[in-house]
Amino acid sequence: MRLLYGVVGEGMGHATRSRVTIDWLLSQGHHLVVVVSNRAFQFLDKTYSAAFPRTAEAEQGHGAIDVIEIVGLTMKYVDNVFDEGASVVENVLKAPGLIAENVGAYYDEVVRFRPQAVISDFDSFAYLFAKVHRLPILSIDNQQVLQRCEIPEEAKELDRGSFNATKAFVKAKLPGCDRYVITGFFYPEIRDKYRDKTVLVPPILRKAILDARPTPVAEAQHFLVYQTSKSDTTLIPTLQSLKEHRFLVYGLGRDEQAGNCTLKPFSEDGFVADLAAARGVLSNGGLSLLNESVSLHKPVFSVPVGNQYEQLLNAYYLRHLGYGDFAEEMRREAIATFIERLPRFADRVATFRHDANRKLYEVVGATLEAFEARAFHRELRHPPRE
Repeated sequence: MRLLYGVVGEGMGHATRSRVTIDWLLSQGHHLVVVVSNRAFQFLDKTYSAAFPRTAEAEQGHGAIDVIEIVGLTMKYVDNVFDEGASVVENVLKAPGLIAENVGAYYDEVVRFRPQAVISDFDSFAYLFAKVHRLPILSIDNQQVLQRCEIPEEAKELDRGSFNATKAFVKAKLPGCDRYVITGFFYPEIRDKYRDKTVLVPPILRKAILDARPTPVAEAQHFLVYQTSKSDTTLIPTLQSLKEHRFLVYGLGRDEQAGNCTLKPFSEDGFVADLAAARGVLSNGGLSLLNESVSLHKPVFSVPVGNQYEQLLNAYYLRHLGYGDFAEEMRREAIATFIERLPRFADRVATFRHDANRKLYEVVGATLEAFEARAFHRELRHPPRE
């Protein structure tokens, strides 16, 4: 099939998750045009530009891909808190140019491609293209859990205002898709009215994680720390105060030794190796790392980004399922308590089982078969003009 695949470009979690699905689609011989913004474009373009033929050059039944850069929205963070005001101002200022640039990208590339269906990983532009051109849409993301699943009252009460606002945003983002696939390490009940179109699948895991051989927690020698807020000046002193433990710290963009803390520049191979060998993980509440940690049976201590209910919900389920704990800040006492309870968390998280993406591939394959039948009849009724 000819597929338009939209990937939201804020952060890298959507891009790494989408890469798993894109790789499988290419292996099945589909032709894809991928539209993506920000850093995620650089990642996906580098991944595919030299590895596969362009769609205009490939034969039917042989995987082909074009990666197109569009202009995306951005989110601002200050001291590990999502700054709603600054984000709104910046995106309002960008909106006119964003619309103009993306219209050019679509009509120069996508219309000529004549996609038969659309897949969206929380991306609005591919979704809107599908709606305008009456194409079937498959949504693959984790955010839809807030709208389409039963969220426990206890989780809502952690921040009722943020829950309501985030749920309303998610509801308005991609309404009326033909199928929704929701991924994550927890599986709440699907709401009755959404059961027919919604499927939950285990974490979507990249090959490096599937191939990793994790060290048992009781034998591991270090904790992996992931922190993207370079303005946090308290993290390293806090970790240094836990002198009997060793920490490998990613995300600060530094390469140095600071007592019991080793600050490391990012390396995909190095990061996966250190994660697989870790006693536990100290992180924010982003789902990608939590999915990978749980799948490798690593207990997690999470500090969700402020004003990000999605991260708070992920952290809630860590505690609820016994896979770890969370707090508002990286305080010494909270980290020490987490470490003391590590054997209990390790026993619980060791019971988690992923499926190496099998259910994802089954659902996507079946959905595209149904879409292809619709596209075939649609093209018979409306043959393309020469």
